[in-house]
Amino acid sequence: MNAGKTLFFQLMDFLPWSTFNRYVTRYSGDKGVRTMSCAEQFRVMAFAQLTYRESLRDIEVSLSV
Repeated sequence: MNAGKTLFFQLMDFLPWSTFNRYVTRYSGDKGVRTMSCAEQFRVMAFAQLTYRESLRDIEVSLSV
């Protein structure tokens, strides 16, 4: 079993989240959000790009496992 952080988690941990949150607040990015915040959507889109996903269904299937 893996005891350390995954490569994706390490990459996301490297990003300046305080700057990201400041931009989201400045432009009201999370206004009216029901389920997924801007940060969660960014993580999903970054995962999709890094794993060469081709469709929304492909992303959904890979994240649901």
